[in-house]
Amino acid sequence: MATGVIHSGICGYTITVKADSTDGQTVRLDIETQCPNWQKIAAELKEVDAFQELFKKLHMGQVYETFAKYSPHPSCPGLSGTLKTVEVAAGLALPQKADIEVTRE
Repeated sequence: MATGVIHSGICGYTITVKADSTDGQTVRLDIETQCPNWQKIAAELKEVDAFQELFKKLHMGQVYETFAKYSPHPSCPGLSGTLKTVEVAAGLALPQKADIEVTRE
């Protein structure tokens, strides 16, 4: 199982994505958050095909389509964090910390 913990930024919400795959392709998702937009995403997004998510154009995947339907914030890092977690669960990448740090000068 792979777990991604995404701290979304100024909104203060954390999205926890648990992903598991037994065949390296079908990935079951369990998404937990207090974000009302991501709660809708979590209710709909229970299983994805990792190859369809990771080897097609971004806007063609089920994760992106569900995100686009419910999230008014296109810059939310929950989208990329979910895809990275799917990638690791399917055995297509090694787990590694990824950060986005935004500052103002």
